[in-house]
Amino acid sequence: MTTSPIFGALSEKIANRTARAGIIGLGYVGLPLAMAIARSGFPVTGFDVDPKKIVAIEARRSYIDAVTSADMQTEIDAGRFAATSEFASLADCDVIVICVPTPLTKHRDPDLSFVEATSRSIAQHLREGQLIALESTTYPGTTDDVVKVILEKTGMTSGKDFFVGFSPEREDPGNQHYHTATIPKVVAGDGAEALELMKSFYGAAVKTVVPVSSNATAEAVKLTENIFRSVNIALVNELKTVYAAMGIDVWEVIDAAKTKPFGYMPFYPGPGLGGHCIPIDPFYLTWKSREYELPTRFIELAGEINSAMPRYVVGKLAEALDIRAGKALSRSRVLLIGLAYKKNVADIRESPSLRLIEIIEERGGRADYHDTFVPEIPATREYQALKGRQSVALTDEALAGYDAILISTDHDDVDYRRLAESGALIVDTRNVFARLGIIDDNILKA
Repeated sequence: MTTSPIFGALSEKIANRTARAGIIGLGYVGLPLAMAIARSGFPVTGFDVDPKKIVAIEARRSYIDAVTSADMQTEIDAGRFAATSEFASLADCDVIVICVPTPLTKHRDPDLSFVEATSRSIAQHLREGQLIALESTTYPGTTDDVVKVILEKTGMTSGKDFFVGFSPEREDPGNQHYHTATIPKVVAGDGAEALELMKSFYGAAVKTVVPVSSNATAEAVKLTENIFRSVNIALVNELKTVYAAMGIDVWEVIDAAKTKPFGYMPFYPGPGLGGHCIPIDPFYLTWKSREYELPTRFIELAGEINSAMPRYVVGKLAEALDIRAGKALSRSRVLLIGLAYKKNVADIRESPSLRLIEIIEERGGRADYHDTFVPEIPATREYQALKGRQSVALTDEALAGYDAILISTDHDDVDYRRLAESGALIVDTRNVFARLGIIDDNILKA
């Protein structure tokens, strides 16, 4: 195909690693990506509106588990990475990657305010020959109908003056087997040249690139991955409640079922869904599907089931306190083990533990928590009343003060045998005691 001079110049810069990459949003997605791109040889500028992140980076101090302070220092000292809150520096970048949040509103509608504001900031400094890539998870059509439209209000045209693409993030906090550079990267572009630039740029930083035909397709890929997980987790959560009524242990059922070498994939129940993807992303497709007058019954039902789990767990806790301890939840003190949404990480985004504390206290009980990964509850959008609460140390004196212990997140650094020996009622939502071979009449699964 005949290529434009602008495409050729940017393609050459990417090929010889002289293209400067700008990563907007230095959180759980942006910072690991910035490190991966810097390690591959590109000069990288990170952008974030949070001054605390900029200060931490300048001090060579990582605030993300997936990036070590030593790795950050290496890239900074080599001159391959720097961070700033001055968005005027976007004009110096040849490739700009958007890694900002895409939350939901209270009505479960997409909140694209961060993507839109970022796109407007880029537009203020847009120049010929730049590639702009969106990584934030969103509904099909966002890249072309929102980001591209905002950028083209400058009078420049996508595919002619600049290029636009989409590549969904696939970070998995705490995963010891995969990291940014080894997770296959789906890429797409607005036109053939944009796609080639996306393949070339990401291919220089990650092991495997998976090109697809359009930005909307790539956006749908990410949603499909998370909807798959949401629906299957909802299924086992529902099975948990049904089997519990029958006196059947759902974890034992799953462990036996997964011995089948074909046609089955194990998913596990829990106290609810957490993280930046599964509780939120499916509803982006639900919202978009209304435009086509098509219902998304599986997605919405899965959301209802998973959202109901914290209240189900607290119900089982209250029942156990009443029957086994002869005490109402309203007069009880409960220690929650694990505030993070998954084990061995410090990430509390959408964590069901926060909702569990809220429900317990709505019912008159008192809830504390223990989590060495989260020593203090930071400010959150939905749980402002919990801000500043601190993790309780697992001393004998402290444990003696609780009527019940609720296992919400099964971190590996917890001495579960000590908890079992405390004599308190234990409600286990993660099956951790059975996995450790700890059997006690005071332990109830929920």
